[in-house]
Amino acid sequence: MAKKSLPLLILLAGLLYVFLLHGLLFKLIPMALIIVYACLQFPRSDRKYACLTAAGLFFCMLGDGLLRFFVVGLSAFLIGHLFYLSAFLGRWKYSPLRLSFALPLAGYAAFVGWKLHGGLTSGGHGDLVVPVFLYVAVIMLMGFFAVMTGSWRCGTGALLFIASDSILSWNMFVSDIAYSDVLIMGTYYVAQFLLAGSIRHQSGAANDKRGVTIQ
Repeated sequence: MAKKSLPLLILLAGLLYVFLLHGLLFKLIPMALIIVYACLQFPRSDRKYACLTAAGLFFCMLGDGLLRFFVVGLSAFLIGHLFYLSAFLGRWKYSPLRLSFALPLAGYAAFVGWKLHGGLTSGGHGDLVVPVFLYVAVIMLMGFFAVMTGSWRCGTGALLFIASDSILSWNMFVSDIAYSDVLIMGTYYVAQFLLAGSIRHQSGAANDKRGVTIQ
């Protein structure tokens, strides 16, 4: 019963933070619930993907809590994306169509990087150019590897994560975006929920290929 009601609790906690309660604790509660949800998806065997994804969720939650110390929070998110990237790499499924997605992602990364460089340097944040560019490169790679898994949960979750961080960075360093808080956190929570949910489906698919039935 708790497992079935957890998605509803995550939704309610996310809505409370986005629209009513804006303290740090209320920001972290949805992520804590998502991590619990992820742990409940763990398979009986082949736990590598599950562990890497759960580690990614945990470090992203650390990033949420530490983002007021921008470089520290950014570093925590970067580590989280490296865990995600490692998880997705183990589920790589070659497809020319999915491989072609690298081109628009690279183009988008170049555009965002160009605009952020201008915003950072003109705003007196030139010292942040290197860490921000490193983060952009890693999250774009994460998105690419997510698409290459062939899982709609991984791909959609990763792209929503990219959208959330794009809105956040644009709003911070380029120009104001209307309703940015709602857009940032709305896409972010959905992204993390989808990535957490991919544990059961990705691990189950891997075990099915080995002839293992997941009860």
